[in-house]
Amino acid sequence: MDQRKGDERRQSVEARTETNLILASASPRRAELLRQLGLRFQVQPADIDETIGKNESPDDYVRRLAVEKAEAISLVSEGVVLGADTVVVHRNQILGKPHNPQGAREMLHALSGSWHEVYTGTALVTDATRSSVTRTKVKFKAISDREVERYIETEEPFDKAGAYGIQGIGSLFVERIEGSYSNVMGLPLYETEALFLESGDSVWAWRG
Repeated sequence: MDQRKGDERRQSVEARTETNLILASASPRRAELLRQLGLRFQVQPADIDETIGKNESPDDYVRRLAVEKAEAISLVSEGVVLGADTVVVHRNQILGKPHNPQGAREMLHALSGSWHEVYTGTALVTDATRSSVTRTKVKFKAISDREVERYIETEEPFDKAGAYGIQGIGSLFVERIEGSYSNVMGLPLYETEALFLESGDSVWAWRG
């Protein structure tokens, strides 16, 4: 390799290493996924209005929120900002996070024995804003009333879209999935790396 080109490449890597990677989300699942990759990052949740727009489709909704989260943090902090938003869609109805046991109960009974879709919007702000939407299909087994009540008692459903966590006890209800597993957790890793590559970077720059 040409010495000059080698020096330029090392300087580029060093510059990226000194740049903060910021996760604009309070989700412990998204942070867990980034930690599994061995990434160095900061968590700085964005406080935005998450009201669904009139006639807004699931993919438009999650993309908009992901972009708004990432851009809101990029205005107040220096670094590369990653934002994401996830919803569960069942029979054309968007299911967010349940606010109470009854809400969780209704969602779980609705999902029981049927297919649903998980949409995640992912946004990356570097020199520009780039975004994508990932969809995964999930099939639930038929869940008994007793199983629903026992699951609610664990309190796992309350901070999760669709009232379940595929990485936790909720995995007992998942018969099969079609698509990205990490998407169901809240951050599709393949698609996230694709955004980094599109920007001229890679998540590898923040490992270590």
